[in-house]
Amino acid sequence: MSRPTIAGVARAAGVSVASVSRVLNGLPATEEMVERVQRAVQELGYVPDARARSLKVGRTFQLTLAVADVGNPVYVTMMRAVEEVVSAAGYRLVVTTTGPDVVDEVALVRGMARGYADGLLISPIRVDEDLVKSIRECEVPVVVAGNVPAKAGVDTVRANSPKGMLLAVEHLVSEGRTRIAFLNGPSDTVPGAARSKGFTEALKAHDLQPAALAEATDFTFAAGRATAPELLGAEFDAVICANDLLAVGLMHELAARGLRVPEDVAVVGMDDSELAEQCFPTLTSVNLGSAERGRRAAELLLARIEDTERTPRRIVVQPSLSIRRSTP
Repeated sequence: MSRPTIAGVARAAGVSVASVSRVLNGLPATEEMVERVQRAVQELGYVPDARARSLKVGRTFQLTLAVADVGNPVYVTMMRAVEEVVSAAGYRLVVTTTGPDVVDEVALVRGMARGYADGLLISPIRVDEDLVKSIRECEVPVVVAGNVPAKAGVDTVRANSPKGMLLAVEHLVSEGRTRIAFLNGPSDTVPGAARSKGFTEALKAHDLQPAALAEATDFTFAAGRATAPELLGAEFDAVICANDLLAVGLMHELAARGLRVPEDVAVVGMDDSELAEQCFPTLTSVNLGSAERGRRAAELLLARIEDTERTPRRIVVQPSLSIRRSTP
């Protein structure tokens, strides 16, 4: 049986080939025409030839999302939001991992010149001058889900980590917890630096000093549990962690040492990922809007593809606090 063609769809719908093309490419058309073409497509089982379409319009209709760790729940949430937006616009989404090294981030951006995608949405965990330069010179549109200097001349969507940290500290203080420790990830990363700064500022706002500070080697469960003992020699009644994975790692170590959450130690995470609902006790966590950041970043990338001369936008997504059983 021969493969259905666009001409066959046109005959079945009783419209011209040009009309079918308009509907399939999402161009303006009457509701009646759209309905007739879509009905014919379904009846015939027509599948557009993506290769021919790419050659004709000079696009791959493929976009790349690059994150540091696809296993991190916060990136999974972001990926789902991005995919929903771009698939509705007719694009496929390819997800790749850069890892923690900025050299690999730079290599990925420069590799976009190979033409396998029409645009890049990247969430860099580390940023240096080489990365900024590669983004500025990239041959396809780039949107950053994170924070890069304005001189990069690129659309960005970032979280307000300092405000999120303030929400966490205010909640703990309102519950009578004033000896607050902080478990961070690497401070030379974008999230690590932002959350460290936010923690310091939030304590100052309440005339408090850190009860203890520790820095994990990564933003993972294993790193959180391995680093937790560095805090345990200090006197504290609460710990804020730079993300949910670190927080759950900490809670495991606290439990292993006979400390109860939240009776002995209240714990707050950041990201408000699915993990916060799945652990026990459930984790109070700062929601940094990962889904919203993904959605807004995807919309900016699609807009940039359509108009490369647009003035870059810098969007900040505001946080909220999800209170659960790990705090009083």
